[in-house]
Amino acid sequence: MKLRPGSVRTRLALWHAGALTLIVCGFSAAVFLIARAQLLRDLDASLARDVATIERTYRQADYDLIEVETRAGVELFEVTRDGRVLYRTAGWSRLELDPAASAGAGPATWRTADGRSYRVATRSWDGLRISAAVDDSATRSALDRLALILALGIPCAALAALGGGLVLAGRVLAPVGAMAKHARRISAESLDDRLPVEDPRDEFGRLASVFNDTLGRIQDAFERQRRFTADASHELRTPLTAMRSVGEVALQRGHGAADYREVIGSMLEEADRLTALVEGLLTLARADSGRIPATRERVDLGALASGVVEHLRVLAEEKGQALTLDCPAGVAARCDPALVRQALVNLLDNAIKYTPAGGAIRVGAALLPSGEAGLQVKDDGPGIAAAHLERIFDRFYRVDPARSKQEGGIGLGLAIARSVALAGGGRIEVESAPGSGSLFRVVLPAA
Repeated sequence: MKLRPGSVRTRLALWHAGALTLIVCGFSAAVFLIARAQLLRDLDASLARDVATIERTYRQADYDLIEVETRAGVELFEVTRDGRVLYRTAGWSRLELDPAASAGAGPATWRTADGRSYRVATRSWDGLRISAAVDDSATRSALDRLALILALGIPCAALAALGGGLVLAGRVLAPVGAMAKHARRISAESLDDRLPVEDPRDEFGRLASVFNDTLGRIQDAFERQRRFTADASHELRTPLTAMRSVGEVALQRGHGAADYREVIGSMLEEADRLTALVEGLLTLARADSGRIPATRERVDLGALASGVVEHLRVLAEEKGQALTLDCPAGVAARCDPALVRQALVNLLDNAIKYTPAGGAIRVGAALLPSGEAGLQVKDDGPGIAAAHLERIFDRFYRVDPARSKQEGGIGLGLAIARSVALAGGGRIEVESAPGSGSLFRVVLPAA
């Protein structure tokens, strides 16, 4: 089972204590090794001076070696030539340091039978060997005390690091706790509330800013959903109320068969409007959930536009509008033909509705300078003011609500066109100005 503290504060404190403990351990080991090396270096330097003194005295007069012991204070040394002892101090014989002298020339530590530690240095040349030793028990004792102090300091440092880490982590994570407490109070009814940002330059400030941006997008989505629900309810209520009113009036007045036929026709018109509205809402719902099936295939935009124009030409002829098609051969795109056709149908139907009688509508396809393919619908209608251009693709949004209802629009045509165009692999662009008509263009990846 993996042990993992549930609190970030605890984990940070443990990481802090662990890292600081490793640093203290490394520092303590370095201090001990440096102190040991320096003390042994000083001890070896003292031994080297003793060996040099013995050698100098021997070269001057070997019978004065006793002076080295008595005056120079070198208590442990031995001088031999070709294995024959020339001089040996009493302490050397007592401690039986001969094996240490025979072990090698470099300074080495030797432990006697009684457990004492001695540092021994030997120098040999031309059959002459000079060995000297010094008691390093004091040095070893000092090193042991230093090791004990450092070893006891490590757990103390770890505990101090853990306590300090808990305090520091608590102070550092305090803004997170404040943000969590504030965020817990935000509900669907208070989405306009925002987290406090103490310092937008640090990590927590950036986190709060990102969270506030997310809240803003959620609030915008909620507002659009509420607005959409209210508008949809209103649009659904209108044909239902009309059907009910017409039916009640017909029942009260008791007209003849011709009158009932007219009433039924009026009710069927409202039913058609209601059906179109429901179908539009279902299309948008599928587009929002990403459940509109889309394919990617090579599509001849000229042939697709020609079929749409012929399908809707009768509506333009009823209003005396000139509907023309300008699609050069060879303009193709990689898209879903059914979805692009639905988008073009909605755009052309919208143009026919809002272009005055006797006006002109031009449908075209062309390769764009960007390397993409485009289908466009250009009319000479009243145009759209810049203030409305950003919202004309919103659901149920109407530039002129009264005129839109007169024309039979339900306010979903452009929203559906944009949704299916996006699902089909393209996008919609619009260019318009009051009095100069409008141009809607479906932009698709060229094949």
